[in-house]
Amino acid sequence: MTRIDIKRVYEPATAADGLRLLVDRLWPRGLGKDEAAADRWVREIAPSPALRQWFGHDAARWDEFRRRYVAELDAMPETVGLLRRLLQEHKQVTLLYAAKDEAHNHAIVLADYLRKP
Repeated sequence: MTRIDIKRVYEPATAADGLRLLVDRLWPRGLGKDEAAADRWVREIAPSPALRQWFGHDAARWDEFRRRYVAELDAMPETVGLLRRLLQEHKQVTLLYAAKDEAHNHAIVLADYLRKP
């Protein structure tokens, strides 16, 4: 079984990260490609621009954001399928995100979604 972790892209990469997937739609501000150390940028899996703007990292909207983002994930079987194949190929995958809020960000929702069969 693959282990899925999440980590801010601004934190240093470690060997324990395994495959590092950047899952933000926009490239992280102020970070070069070498600094991000992402093995792959899967921007398509990020929340839609409309959902991201609606959420605005407002913790009061978290539950509704989760629901809407899961609905978006359900509607993109090809991209989710790509991530599931990568999970099958690697023992450790780390989803990278840039949001400052470590408790309310889309990578949490995505990791939970991918952990379910």
